[in-house]
Amino acid sequence: MPLFIKLITQYLHQVLGLTGLQAQPWAGSGQLPYYLQDAFELWTMDLLGHGVILAAEKRLAKPSVGNIQRQVDTIGSLAGRRVVYVATALASYERKRLIEQKVPFIVPGNQLYLPDLGIDLREYFRKRQSDAELLLSPSTQALLIRGLLRSTWSSRWYPSETMIELGYTAMTLSRAVRELNASGLASVDRDGRRTYLEMSDTARATWERARPLMRNPVKRTVWTLTTANLAGLPARLAGQSALAQYTLISPPQIPVYAVHMAAWRDFGRQLVPVPEPMPGATEWQLWSYSPFLQEDSKTVDVLSLILSLQDSADDRLQLAIDELTEQLPC
Repeated sequence: MPLFIKLITQYLHQVLGLTGLQAQPWAGSGQLPYYLQDAFELWTMDLLGHGVILAAEKRLAKPSVGNIQRQVDTIGSLAGRRVVYVATALASYERKRLIEQKVPFIVPGNQLYLPDLGIDLREYFRKRQSDAELLLSPSTQALLIRGLLRSTWSSRWYPSETMIELGYTAMTLSRAVRELNASGLASVDRDGRRTYLEMSDTARATWERARPLMRNPVKRTVWTLTTANLAGLPARLAGQSALAQYTLISPPQIPVYAVHMAAWRDFGRQLVPVPEPMPGATEWQLWSYSPFLQEDSKTVDVLSLILSLQDSADDRLQLAIDELTEQLPC
């Protein structure tokens, strides 16, 4: 039995007291169009006297929130049954859109929304970036992203080399290694005196597994009237300004830059703050870790860029993020 089925049955028992739930692969999966077979793993379950199909997202082919309703409706029409979308995590904008569209969904351990059955339980829902106990620390996240963006991928990775590049201490490295090991994203071993991490998946698959554990790097956003020369400042293009470098989306009227919070304390005093965006202003994202994780780039790294924008309610940005995600290396 797949892990997601076990998690669903445990969650339904926890919140509804249901026992004896059984699930089996849906026999009609092979009759669906290939794009639906590639997007979902489909199982049947009897839930409160109703036969439903559980459509679990395949992480490497996760549909955009705009496509979920159409795909769920198509499966339900062909199967003649209610279809419940199963996700490992949902951002706030995704949850809001699905509820508006009345798409039934389950996020095991977080939320249950079954409008046809009169159930909408949100007490276990959590935003990924708000539950700090279950998320990677900023330094661990930065270390992992830098490791995933290595120009030459290898399952064996010596984090001490990355630590030196990022300027982290030995204590920070030790904590990061423990976090990555505890999260199951990497196993720890030694090669003589050197500690290394062993990744069991490809870079792309590791990113997909790690993404629910990662936080939005943006801690605060401020605006200034920029009169200083930006050249040489410890900042990189971020937000929609960076996204426009990789996709067809237009750059914003007000440029967006990211800077580490520690660096902002020094050079932020040179700039004139304003309370809101206005003509001639610059937007500054104050990050919890360095925006210089991707070498030889004028923008922030693509993985942190996705994390910084993933909760945006702007459909244009979400489509551009989907486009950017498809460009990620395997």
